[in-house]
Amino acid sequence: MSDLPRKAVTRTARLAALPLGIAGRATLGLGKRIGGRSADVVTAELQQATADQLFKVLGELKGGAMKFGQVLSVFEAALPEEVAGPYRAALTKLQDAAPPMPAAKVHTALAQRLGEDWRGLFLEFDDRPAAAASIGQVHRAVWHDGREVAVKVQYPGAGDALLADLSQLSRVAWLLGPLIPGLDIKPLITELRERVSEELDYELEAQAQRRHAEEFAGDPDIVVPGVVAQADQVLVTEWMDGTPLAEVIAGGTQEERDRAGKLLARFLFAGPSRTGLLHADPHPGNFRLLKDDGPASGWRLGVLDFGTVDRLPGGLPAPIGASLRMALAGDAAGVLEMLREEGFVKPSIELDPDAVLDYLVPIIEPAAVDTFHFTRAWMRAQAARIADPRSPAYNLGKQLNLPPAYLLIHRVTLSTIGVLCQLGAKAPFRAEMLRWLPEFADPAAPRERPAEQEQPTSPKDRAARTTTKPTAGKTPAVTARKAAKS
Repeated sequence: MSDLPRKAVTRTARLAALPLGIAGRATLGLGKRIGGRSADVVTAELQQATADQLFKVLGELKGGAMKFGQVLSVFEAALPEEVAGPYRAALTKLQDAAPPMPAAKVHTALAQRLGEDWRGLFLEFDDRPAAAASIGQVHRAVWHDGREVAVKVQYPGAGDALLADLSQLSRVAWLLGPLIPGLDIKPLITELRERVSEELDYELEAQAQRRHAEEFAGDPDIVVPGVVAQADQVLVTEWMDGTPLAEVIAGGTQEERDRAGKLLARFLFAGPSRTGLLHADPHPGNFRLLKDDGPASGWRLGVLDFGTVDRLPGGLPAPIGASLRMALAGDAAGVLEMLREEGFVKPSIELDPDAVLDYLVPIIEPAAVDTFHFTRAWMRAQAARIADPRSPAYNLGKQLNLPPAYLLIHRVTLSTIGVLCQLGAKAPFRAEMLRWLPEFADPAAPRERPAEQEQPTSPKDRAARTTTKPTAGKTPAVTARKAAKS
């Protein structure tokens, strides 16, 4: 395959085959249960077979299908272990299953974007891709000034493929829901569709990465590669080595897991506070553990891929810290009032404050202790509690609403917790919240705002800011040609 399968009818047909396979297995499973086999055993077998088929198709198609698979991957910790093992194996194949663009097509794309003499920008360029992503692939190279760089080249037809895939997946979302208990698939796909234009815009990605690289320059804990050059559908950044978080998850020591977990939690809260942006693609492939010969306390976390961000000029919304503080203090009435003010509970819905508190407290347990051990067992318990129709938490959860301003924050937080559970990390989640969410520690605490940015004052303001695409203003993207001359 030379690039993304671009004929819409071909991609649609392959994705349309997913529900047929799922429905067929469900019918077979019903027959097995009638025949006397355990419902739990049959369900586990169905989940495993569905995961195998799903990720085989998603990996081969790349585009929106692969993006959806990457987002799902961080939630595998919610699955029963007998299902999660094969599920993880399918996910590890996801990146490798995406056939790379041939070198000739890469050269053509670079010539179109950087100019016919594009090779003059590099001392070396490796035609073999170093990594495959959902909408592009990365090549290792040496910039003309001697810096090692990563060159991300967008797949031809990536935009059309993203939209077509996510549209098709939204039609079968109800069939995919049982894969991850407690996760509503359809809003997830809708949110991914709304972010397509940003994902494809390498100029926006360059702006977000520059902001992070400048803010974290010289930081003892977080490393973000600098942007070297950017042109339409090509992004050149500094190369970063390190141990991929996926490798730490697969076989890292507890020391590596704990350090990675601590830094991941720190970046989740510190990033928005310091930059006004929330890195919104927290799957393990986008992080590196940068180790040296010194103690683990000196190891750093490398962060990649800023194609999707949430714009939070005042950092994470103040009600997040305030509601968590009240919940841990047992202030049920105060929590319910704040949830109403922020739009999580619609005016027509009447809820028992104590029931709301009972629903939330197990979920926010990591914020209640100095060090929390994130485990798959804990996440599975939370998913089962919320997904079981016999549970009070299930019925209450159905009555809650997720406001647009919080949609991406919610997904990123859950995804990060999913990765922490995959790591099995013991992390000081509470300490990071106390440090970066002033309202969590003290309702009267002043909030430090990112430089030259104002804090939005209401849920409506935040929704407007998160759905409005920023313009480049008078600072155009640095093209590769201009960078070469500088």
